[in-house]
Amino acid sequence: MIILKKLYVIRHCEAQGQEAEAPLTELGMQQADMLAEFLSTIHFDRIISSPFERSIQSISPFAKRTGITIETDERLTERVLSTEDLSDWLEKLEASFEEMELSFAGGESSLEATKRVVEVLEEIKMSEAETSVIVTHGNLLSLALKNYDENFGFVNWKKLSNPDIFLLQFDGGQEVVERVWNSEE
Repeated sequence: MIILKKLYVIRHCEAQGQEAEAPLTELGMQQADMLAEFLSTIHFDRIISSPFERSIQSISPFAKRTGITIETDERLTERVLSTEDLSDWLEKLEASFEEMELSFAGGESSLEATKRVVEVLEEIKMSEAETSVIVTHGNLLSLALKNYDENFGFVNWKKLSNPDIFLLQFDGGQEVVERVWNSEE
């Protein structure tokens, strides 16, 4: 089987917080170097990242190593569940994986977030690039993968590591999702 397109979708390395300007931790910087090493055996045509600091810092060592420019795309920013402080946010997040149109005060539904991230992935799929790397955030990554693999859900989100890497392979009308990173190694 000839794979026409490969998209490596990455969750950022460990960060100091959730805000857009939160940098990586010391461990996160070490993880970014490990990520660069892991990716170094693969030829990439493009790097597209969330504009959040932690995402850019996660892929910067790899970009420096390869000379590939990091493109940023606002559509890869993390989903906002709510602008209010939700004491039961985990339960609400879980419910949002089951009820895709469910939204909370000031927040974005899973369906809305999925539409914007899939729009990016489909644009990349239609581009000339054969192999691309996308750096984003845990919730958004999970929703993107759920779009291509209906079995991917809240339980999978809970098992994500920082960083984490999934390979989306597109061969005609068939999509294959595979986790290719094991943070325990």
